[in-house]
Amino acid sequence: MVSVPGVCIAATASGTGKTTIATGLMGALARRMRVAPFKVGPDYIDPGYHGLAAQRVGRNLDSVMCSRERIGPLYAHGSAGCDIAVMEGVMGLFDGRITDSPDDAGAGSTAEIAALLGMPVILVVDVRGMSQSAGAIVRGFATHHPEVRIAGAIINKAGTDRHAEVCRRAIENTGVPVVGIIPRIDKVEVPSRHLGLVTAAEQGGAAVDAVARMADMIESYVDIDAVLDLATCHYDGPAWDPTAEVEPVAAAPRIALASGPVFSFAYAEHTELLGAAGAQVVEFDPLHEELPECEGLIIPGGFPEEHVEELAARRSVTAAVQEHIAAGKPVHAECAGLLWLLKTLDAHPMVGAIGTHGAMGRRLKLGYREAVALEPSVLYDAGQRVTGHEFHHTALAEETATGFQPAWGWRGWDGAAVAEGFISDTIHASYLHVHPASVPQSIAHFVRAAAAHR
Repeated sequence: MVSVPGVCIAATASGTGKTTIATGLMGALARRMRVAPFKVGPDYIDPGYHGLAAQRVGRNLDSVMCSRERIGPLYAHGSAGCDIAVMEGVMGLFDGRITDSPDDAGAGSTAEIAALLGMPVILVVDVRGMSQSAGAIVRGFATHHPEVRIAGAIINKAGTDRHAEVCRRAIENTGVPVVGIIPRIDKVEVPSRHLGLVTAAEQGGAAVDAVARMADMIESYVDIDAVLDLATCHYDGPAWDPTAEVEPVAAAPRIALASGPVFSFAYAEHTELLGAAGAQVVEFDPLHEELPECEGLIIPGGFPEEHVEELAARRSVTAAVQEHIAAGKPVHAECAGLLWLLKTLDAHPMVGAIGTHGAMGRRLKLGYREAVALEPSVLYDAGQRVTGHEFHHTALAEETATGFQPAWGWRGWDGAAVAEGFISDTIHASYLHVHPASVPQSIAHFVRAAAAHR
């Protein structure tokens, strides 16, 4: 099959305006055609804004968690039926997983994903504090890796007209065309906090307005036709198909999926695999809705610490989750989901299923983890290996709890053994985020566990 053409919006570093420009481009293009939005890496927040801009679910392309071989199929699946794809990079163009192995250098980087897809890169260059040096930066990025093609550049944060022109000439003297020059504009960015941008689910109407302003900005300052002329993709293989990954159960269990402002960190492929495995997925917002009748409960990641008082006040939902657990029905809780199952979070009462406490801390735990399942659970077989991602500021008072075994084991940067998470016969709770497309059988395993209660 011939893949949908696309462009990759990358940058020299974080903080250059890449997300604003990529989201604005998605929104501007969506006013003309069908746009498939993608984000490189494990990030959950940017795809929420991408989805608002493109009016189509935002998806991630992560070669570390999902493998290089799945990138093309996942891209073809996510862009099916669209006219163009826009992929936002992560950090700087060549920034990837940090590892001591030279074979893994750049793994998961924007450059790797763009090269795997044969997708042209449009480099965002923040020119504050420079002029002719913009050309040297673009030349360096354009010649750093032979498989990565810098097809265009967008100048961001230009000052005067003369400053913009000097930067444009410097960049175009390298042979890379400038397809947009954006001045210094206030009030088009999304507010941020300790783990990045405030989520689209939390912003509500303000997020919709912010995305519209981003699209207006791109229409005013970027040559959209020039961007369309650059779009290509060289992947010509099959698309990823969730129905080919798992066998459906006959019982069709109902699985409740927590969502809303607190629990918004879920990959699109998760619900697709649940459906392919035979589940009926029912989303609910614990801040405003009751737990629906269900045989299984999934609580994704998010920001419970930002809504902890509201969450603690929802005692009817807490009681329903406690009853669900007491009935022996399976629960999959990931990061924020783990925190909700604790006794307390920042001294506010939570569900109380796991006998320890959580609190915000100063230390950020961040990075990919090569983990092994230490015991069998409602998701994994003992000894099963996964590559997941950890990203949180909270910490637990105790790493163990009565009635639970550790979910995962891995080696830290210093080589020390790490045991993490909590599993019982029916609960799997962990800080580790795992992309479901990398372990589809774990989703089928959970659906089967839920089907036993149908």
